[in-house]
Amino acid sequence: MHPEELRDVLRSGLLSFPVTPFDAEDAFNPRAFAAHLEWLSPHDIAGLIVAGGTGELFSLTPDEVVAVVRAARAAQPDRPVIAGCGYGTRLACEMAQGIEAAGADGILLLPHYLIGAPQDGIETHIRTVCNATRMGVIVYNRGQSVVSADTLARLADGCPNLVGFKDGTGDIDTVKRITVSLGDRLAYIGGMPTHELFAQAYRGAGVDTYSSAVFNFAPETALAFHRAFTARDDAACEHMLRDFYYPFARIRDRKTGYAVSAIKAGVTLRGFDTGSVRPPLTDLTGEERDMLSALIASRR
Repeated sequence: MHPEELRDVLRSGLLSFPVTPFDAEDAFNPRAFAAHLEWLSPHDIAGLIVAGGTGELFSLTPDEVVAVVRAARAAQPDRPVIAGCGYGTRLACEMAQGIEAAGADGILLLPHYLIGAPQDGIETHIRTVCNATRMGVIVYNRGQSVVSADTLARLADGCPNLVGFKDGTGDIDTVKRITVSLGDRLAYIGGMPTHELFAQAYRGAGVDTYSSAVFNFAPETALAFHRAFTARDDAACEHMLRDFYYPFARIRDRKTGYAVSAIKAGVTLRGFDTGSVRPPLTDLTGEERDMLSALIASRR
């Protein structure tokens, strides 16, 4: 998919953020991954972002990321596939090239590893990765890698395949500066954990779509919320926030890392063999799984 075509597709609907299943030996389980994607496939989404934050990119090897992309491409040949990519500049470039060779349409560039960096260093990092691939690139503002509006404008001018900006910082001021200054040059994606909690606020900053981790185990609810959000039916959004998303957030907030663990538990509760999250994350307790099970049952 040409980067400009990917940009337009990203704007068209909800984005799925699937989990990465592991088997009993803690290896990637492509069969379980394909089964989960097949279950989700009847639902209308704009694309898949695999091996991202919810997909535990931070615990995957580069070869595993490529394997996830290949499995996603085989299972969903007609949908855009975007893959998480990150770490240091050289490794991110190598990962991007492997992801491209595996058949993906784009990458979501997650933060570089560990160290804080100045704006000119972050700019060089992103530019170098963009130049290493022909795929569309989405910059993810999160953690220690946060571009300013001026930095992103320079990158947009110099990198034709930079097609998207995703925010996971909650800094609405910077997001608004970016959407106002760059207009339709980029697709803008909400990327806060359980972004439905923030979607209405981000809409006011010019962000009209987002990736949904909840879609993994409650696709009907996730799409119902997205439809209400798109129609600006705030009453319907607030009803779903009260009945489902805020109770889910109370489970998610019980322990650091549960923004991923609770999603994976939800997929397991829907009948899929996801395996455990990898350390340093931890799985939900039995009590917490029961709480989540009751919440899922309430939406059926």
